[in-house]
Amino acid sequence: MEDTNVMIAFVLLSGLVLGSALLVVTLKNLVHSVLWLIVTFIGVAGIFLLLNADFVAMVQVLVYAGAVCIMIAFGVMLVQRQDMENSNPMNSRYKIAFPLIGGLFISIGLLMARTRWTLSGEAVPEKTVQGLAPILLTDYVIPFEVAAVLLTVALTGALVLVKEVKANGDRS
Repeated sequence: MEDTNVMIAFVLLSGLVLGSALLVVTLKNLVHSVLWLIVTFIGVAGIFLLLNADFVAMVQVLVYAGAVCIMIAFGVMLVQRQDMENSNPMNSRYKIAFPLIGGLFISIGLLMARTRWTLSGEAVPEKTVQGLAPILLTDYVIPFEVAAVLLTVALTGALVLVKEVKANGDRS
C-alpha cells in the first residue's frame, strides 16, 4: 500500500514539475515564468523528499525556490518595461529546438528501456547530514568559500546592471 502511495505521489509530482517547466518556457510574461519556475523547484524538492533526501529538499527550497527565483523576480520587476505582457517573446529557434528535444526524449526512452533496473534492498541511513558540516568546513572549505564569494559577486553584478538599466531607462 505504501509503495502505491509513493508511486502516486511521484507521478503527481513529476507531472507538476514537467507541466510547470513547460509553462516556464512558453509563457509570454517573464514574471509569470519566474513564478512557475518556483513551482518547478518546489516540485523537485518534493521528489527529493520521496527519495528520503530531506536535506537536499530543504536546500532546494531555500536556495533555488527561495533565493534564486526571488532574485530573478526582483531583477525582472526592477527593470521597468512598458509592455511586461510580452517580455518573453518566442523566437525562430523553436524550429531547431523541437526536433532536438524530441530526439533527446526518444534516446532517453530507448536507454531506459534497455537498462536493467535493480533495487539494492539497502535501507537509507537515518542520519545523512551529520557528516556534511565537518567535510564542508574542513576538507572543502576553500571551494565552499569561493562559491560563497562567487554568488555574492554575481548578486552585486546583477544589482549594478539593474541599477544601470533603471537609470538609463528601457534598453529595448
